[in-house]
Amino acid sequence: MSQTTASSSLPTIAFIGGGNMASAIMGGLIRQGHAAGNIEVVEPYEPTRAALLQSYGITAQAAPTAALQRAQIVVWAVKPQTFKDAAAQTRAHTQQALHLSVAAGIRSDSIAQWLGSERIVRTMPNTPALVGKGVSALYARPAVNAAERQRVEAILAGTGDVLWVDTEKQLDAVTALSGSGPAYVFYFMEAMTRAGTAMGLSAEQAHQLAVGTFVGASELARRSDEPPAVLRERVTSKGGTTYAALTSLERDAVGDAFVRAMQAAERRAQELGDEFGG
Repeated sequence: MSQTTASSSLPTIAFIGGGNMASAIMGGLIRQGHAAGNIEVVEPYEPTRAALLQSYGITAQAAPTAALQRAQIVVWAVKPQTFKDAAAQTRAHTQQALHLSVAAGIRSDSIAQWLGSERIVRTMPNTPALVGKGVSALYARPAVNAAERQRVEAILAGTGDVLWVDTEKQLDAVTALSGSGPAYVFYFMEAMTRAGTAMGLSAEQAHQLAVGTFVGASELARRSDEPPAVLRERVTSKGGTTYAALTSLERDAVGDAFVRAMQAAERRAQELGDEFGG
């Protein structure tokens, strides 16, 4: 995995969809010094267009126009169920572009068919991209060359780290692990906060402790050369408080349930490709 690096000469970029993930990428581009005037956006929802104008000075259009023809890269940030229709409306204006899709589950074979192009990169980012701490896995079709891969990395520079995978199927596992992963973290934060308040802490105190614990433990894991299992063992003294908590989790088979939950997410990612592709 690598930290992406900014480019001083990013090309004109178009976004089909201007929601949270698109906004995170745009924000990173603007922070790199990319001119708002070199970002084209198609976003049907008026409040989202207004938010982009207010936040970044980007004027978004409600529908595709010939202005998209100047884009060298098109970022597809639409919902899986709307991708095919959006592609049909936009295809005539984007034949010259490299395409980057952030749509969950939609396979590149379907995207290539809908857009009439083989120059496609799929990525699965996650919501910490909104604060520049995301991680994005990427898969490129064979027609995408090394220079184009670098351009994609430059686009994602402001959102966090990137990791290239060798097969497109791996993106379903990525979706289950890191794409959906922030929700798992928030789920455990909720449970820890609820437990803290039940044990006599205020909601504010429990929340601060839960969030701070995840931030600190994640940073420790990031800096350490040792696997999480070793870090966990170092916190756990036999017969101590951590041992009591982990023994309870094991007794309830929480680890196995968590693996099954991620497998359910992976299956759903595969189903999205089946439902909305083709």
